[in-house]
Amino acid sequence: MVCSTVREGMNCPFMTANGCDYNGGVCHKIDEKCKGCNRSAEFSSGWYCTVYPDPSLKWKNGDCNFASHISVASNGTKAKLNPLKASKRGNR
Repeated sequence: MVCSTVREGMNCPFMTANGCDYNGGVCHKIDEKCKGCNRSAEFSSGWYCTVYPDPSLKWKNGDCNFASHISVASNGTKAKLNPLKASKRGNR
C-alpha cells in the first residue's frame, strides 16, 4: 500500500488499512552513517531511507547491506594457484 504517514506517496509493505503496522507506527529518520547513500530521500519531515523503515538497525552489526556509498575493499591476497593446472593452462 502507499504510505500515508511519513513517506507519503511511496509504496510501503508496512501500510495497512488501519495505518502503519511497523514498530512504533512510523519510519525513523536516517542515521548519520547513511548520508550520501542513493537510497535516502528527502520528505517534508526530513531524510528517510527508501528501503528500510529503521536504518539505525541496519548499522547495528556493521555496515548496512543496502548502503550504496560504501565499497567493499578486498584484502589484496591472491588465491593459491595449483602449479599443475597452471602449467597445463600455459601450454594452450
